[in-house]
Amino acid sequence: MITYRPAAEELHYTFAARPPVATVKPGDVIEVWTQDCFGGLVRTEQDLPSQVCDLSKVNPVSGPFQVQGAEPGDTLALHFLSIVPSNDWGVSSTFPHFGALTSTHETATLQPPLDERVWRYQIKENEVIYEGSGGQWRLPMDPMHGTVGLAPGGGQAITSLTSGPHGGNLDTPEIRAGVTLYLGVNVEGALFGLGDGHARQGEGEACGVGVECAMTSTVAVELIKGVATPWPRIENDEALMSIGAVRPLEDAYRISHVDMTRWVQELTGLGELDAYQFLSQAGTARIGNVCDPAYTVLARLEKRFLPGGAPAVYGGVHGRFRA
Repeated sequence: MITYRPAAEELHYTFAARPPVATVKPGDVIEVWTQDCFGGLVRTEQDLPSQVCDLSKVNPVSGPFQVQGAEPGDTLALHFLSIVPSNDWGVSSTFPHFGALTSTHETATLQPPLDERVWRYQIKENEVIYEGSGGQWRLPMDPMHGTVGLAPGGGQAITSLTSGPHGGNLDTPEIRAGVTLYLGVNVEGALFGLGDGHARQGEGEACGVGVECAMTSTVAVELIKGVATPWPRIENDEALMSIGAVRPLEDAYRISHVDMTRWVQELTGLGELDAYQFLSQAGTARIGNVCDPAYTVLARLEKRFLPGGAPAVYGGVHGRFRA
């Protein structure tokens, strides 16, 4: 197993074709430590992010990792074996002019901005627990990575705060232990990175911030040669998911469902309209986030509904990774 714990100066804030921190082979397993989105600087309810953070450097990513043999037109499969909080605490916050339920710079109103505030959670016994002046609540822990992506093509550098075909800040709770994330390779070596661990996050990430915490994650790496994946896709034991990432929200919905229609065609041999009809009756739509520069929507389809049963997706890569 390859273990990587970056120093603060090794963290990055973009997905780009930069020198790798390590090279892995298909079939390797890596253990990666990731910092929280605030760089570990928000630790108490008095640590307002605007005061303790450089807000031009938030959402750090560990990596990139180069994958031997990866070329444009291939698909990288990342199977998350475990995602474990590295601390016994996590934080969340609200920001002025940020979030789904407030005036923003892009949806300006005459209402005053929300206050900046921090909530500090305890993480213990598989729960996230808030006990503060505003109230008390306990929720099941559900660790996930908000940000996983590859270097984009064309010499681009894309901020880790947004998402797109390369992955990035997808902010969906579905990137949890036990899933395989499929990403289309854009440059030689793929150059993948990850970060933005959440002890849990609701669908939509309404305030724009999950229960942010440092993570230690174990990831198995596989390479699917000669198969392109246009948008991020997820597989777990029960379902297939395709992710669209763009604004407005309805276009993110369209992207994910066009991609899922194509995926159904590939898996079942159905024609385009038949696949479209099938997805219209069998599919569900889940929202990753409605706050970031690109919104994310997941088209989700239960494998048991697929005509002819559940085929071996991508040659059964997900099944080979299961414990």
